[in-house]
Amino acid sequence: MAKSKGMGIKTSVKSGNFRKTKSGAGMTKKGVAAYRKANPGSKLKTAVTGKVKKGSKDAKRRKSFCARSAGQMKQFPKAAKDPNSRLRQARKRWKC
Repeated sequence: MAKSKGMGIKTSVKSGNFRKTKSGAGMTKKGVAAYRKANPGSKLKTAVTGKVKKGSKDAKRRKSFCARSAGQMKQFPKAAKDPNSRLRQARKRWKC
């Protein structure tokens, strides 16, 4: 089994655990389920993609992700400039 990054699951798009870049990057429901099975006690969730009420838990998760990924855009300017990078696509999917 091809494990990497210490996640305990396969990290390829072919495994079905991660989305293709064009469909928004990030983990799929299947991937989150596999991760939680491999890492008991994990609170990992899928992306917040729909409309959310202001101040709700999902709105706070989105705000937190957007802040963290903004830092990644500063750290990796090459990915920040490429509109097809996994980082930019994930931010688009999260509506950052």
